[in-house]
Amino acid sequence: MWPKFRSSLVDYVLITVGALALAVNINLFLAPNNLAPGGVSGTSIIINEFTGWPIGLTMLVLNVPLVVLGFRTLGGFRFLSRTLYAVLVYNLSTDLMARWLAGVTVTDDLILNALFGGVLAGLASGLVYRGGGTTAGTGILGRVLQMRTGIPVSQIYLLVDGSVVFVAGLVFGWERALYALITLFVWGLATDYVLEGPSVVRTVFIVTDRPEDVGRAILERLHIGVTSWPAEGMFTRAQHTILFCTLSRPQEPDLRRVVNEIDPEAFLVTGHGHQASGGVFGPPRRARHRRSGKEQQVEIALPQGEGEE
Repeated sequence: MWPKFRSSLVDYVLITVGALALAVNINLFLAPNNLAPGGVSGTSIIINEFTGWPIGLTMLVLNVPLVVLGFRTLGGFRFLSRTLYAVLVYNLSTDLMARWLAGVTVTDDLILNALFGGVLAGLASGLVYRGGGTTAGTGILGRVLQMRTGIPVSQIYLLVDGSVVFVAGLVFGWERALYALITLFVWGLATDYVLEGPSVVRTVFIVTDRPEDVGRAILERLHIGVTSWPAEGMFTRAQHTILFCTLSRPQEPDLRRVVNEIDPEAFLVTGHGHQASGGVFGPPRRARHRRSGKEQQVEIALPQGEGEE
């Protein structure tokens, strides 16, 4: 009971902090500089220019049908509770902070406002997503259209957000629209940074004829778990072994050095992965497996559970 409550509490704290930061971002960087980087927030900034309606209230009105659509299509009550909470905190705080931050400017430089507006919005959005919520908006619309039509979400975002930026160019001028595109681009990068972390996981495939020696060296020297499976060269029909492991970026040079030292003829390929989970290493233990009718023993570091990685 307590772990579940604590997990939910952490999620709502993340959503609250992210929503408040989004509200600060609109009042500090976007609205004062007429930057409308797509979505419901950009649409509300454009509407505010013509009507003077509060930006937060306008966002709330536009988000209501989208939240209902998301509830019926995407998520049920868990989606509704967290998304509705994020929308209310974000939209209502936008109008409340508009009074406190009226006339407050950090810089008059448009490029700085565009860049930092994108960074702050991306970090804040990432926190909301980490808490299991969304800020509704075109994100829900994009997911629903993707499910109904099969069009990639990225293309839907490009169409919807691009349309808002285009209208912003007609209203505020094309220079502001170009700055809004910068904000939109940085927004996406910063959100990915929060969701995926600052570093990229390295994935390594090693084709070798000395799997026991190479695998043991990686395990003992680098303390990295290794998975192996047999392979056959399509041209030579020669039998080989593929070793697979994941590691952090700083470990890659050490791995290459160890592999080249043990088997200079090994073929090694390094790729990028966005996230790795599991693989909590316990003490190495002996594992028996059969290959070509012969029983072999190799020492492998297994996680605490099933599998090797």
